[in-house]
Amino acid sequence: MLLLLFLLSLLLLLPLLAVLWQRQPQDARLSWLAGLQHRVAAGTLCWAAAWQQRRLEQSTLHSGQSQQQALKWCLQGAQGPRGPLRGNTDISTFRNHLPLTKASQAQEEEHELSPPTSTQYYGEASLQATLLGLAALNKSYPEVLAPGGTACVTPTSPWPCPLPWPWRALGQVSAPGAKRPGALLLKALRSPGLRALEGGTAAELLDVFVGLEADGEELAETIAAGNPGVPLPRRAAELREALEQGPRGLARRLWPKLQVVVTLDAGGQAEAVAALEALWCQGLAFFSPAYSASGGVVGLNLWPEQPRGLYLLPPGAPFIELLPVNKGAQEEGASTVLLAEAQKGKEYELVLTDHISLTRCCLGDVVQVVGAYNRCPVVRFVCRLGQALSVRGEDIREDVFSEALGRAVGQWPGAKLLDHSCVESSILDSSEGSAPHYEVFVALRGLRNLSEENRDKLDHCLQEVSPRYKSLRFWGSVGPARVHLVGQGAFRELRVALAACPSSPYPPEMPRVLRHRHLAQCLQKRVVS
Repeated sequence: MLLLLFLLSLLLLLPLLAVLWQRQPQDARLSWLAGLQHRVAAGTLCWAAAWQQRRLEQSTLHSGQSQQQALKWCLQGAQGPRGPLRGNTDISTFRNHLPLTKASQAQEEEHELSPPTSTQYYGEASLQATLLGLAALNKSYPEVLAPGGTACVTPTSPWPCPLPWPWRALGQVSAPGAKRPGALLLKALRSPGLRALEGGTAAELLDVFVGLEADGEELAETIAAGNPGVPLPRRAAELREALEQGPRGLARRLWPKLQVVVTLDAGGQAEAVAALEALWCQGLAFFSPAYSASGGVVGLNLWPEQPRGLYLLPPGAPFIELLPVNKGAQEEGASTVLLAEAQKGKEYELVLTDHISLTRCCLGDVVQVVGAYNRCPVVRFVCRLGQALSVRGEDIREDVFSEALGRAVGQWPGAKLLDHSCVESSILDSSEGSAPHYEVFVALRGLRNLSEENRDKLDHCLQEVSPRYKSLRFWGSVGPARVHLVGQGAFRELRVALAACPSSPYPPEMPRVLRHRHLAQCLQKRVVS
């Protein structure tokens, strides 16, 4: 009834609006239309987000019932015979007849993780994450969604779900996905009043800032030439001056009103975030609206003000289970638990069920429960089990290796870690009669050469964080880690090679352990020290 009254009122006002429209000059018309579009978009967002928030409250309060409904949806969508599972949503029967499967390391490397993703499968979760993320961002940073306040500088967007009109009008200087990265960056540089900067992932945004420094003079000349036919010499001079002062705080110098950086969280992004926070985006908040695993949304971020990403695991589709993890491995004989059964402080591996083939797949993503939202866990990402190093059964987890590498880089004067990947020596046939070891490729800022003393520090730090590795090194079963410094653009080429895979998900995860020789050789050929 309210909708009918609104439409009737609009129809009655149309003749008056048409008369007023004709009396206005063209520039005023465009400004008025843009303002109206933005007000409609903001109002629609508030209404849609409030609706999604009410749904989230109900589903998380009754998480057991919500998960039963999600399981029923999975079973109804499954193809082929299902035997005892047909029409049965009993959790015990479900677990007994569908054993857990694990994504192999080869599958992870080639981005062919099971369960397969589909727009229909993750569509509702993606829309919910986007609407609630926009509403949360608007609440924490009210000016961010003002007209022209936001620019996306990568072809991919950090928002999990593409927004239809009228939401697309909210703050966007450049429409993601439509142009080359260089053109998107140019549009953003021409807009000094930006309040939010968007990138598909932190690694992609890092590439943008590194490229901005490398191509700064060319970009300044393009800006000075104007667009189209309107020269911007003052803005070009501001760009040159900002670049001359170095990378630290560059974003704030280019856009003085900038408040927040928005990227979508996926595996392997922590180092890019740390580098951006320490250098180019110093002093800015970072916000990821969702956590993505296997190419789909599994966690919602409702807290933009939190310095570290916290994610609510919602009880709807996809159907999520949690497998207890203890000391880097699954607890012996442990079975999965539902969301309401998760315990604060414990670590779990995410398990998703594919609604097409009915596959219960352990994703390899480990999360730690840090709190609760009604009856559902709030988690932080810890590591990916498939990204562990193990040449003699030592099994050094991704987070443990990152800690050791961080300690080592902290002892390299002037160095800032931008990116890294590891390869077990057997992949590159680089043992040469010596004990198996790790080949470590790093991209650094502030250091052009690595001395032997600096290289040795990584091996010492690895021994400090892993007693098992220390023992193997003592007995000579494992050789010292070999560290290689790669040139600028090496990891960008690696990401291009990874994205070329037809089944590559979005957002692309950044592998820290390479399992295929042709990918490792992308870095090997760019070694400079």
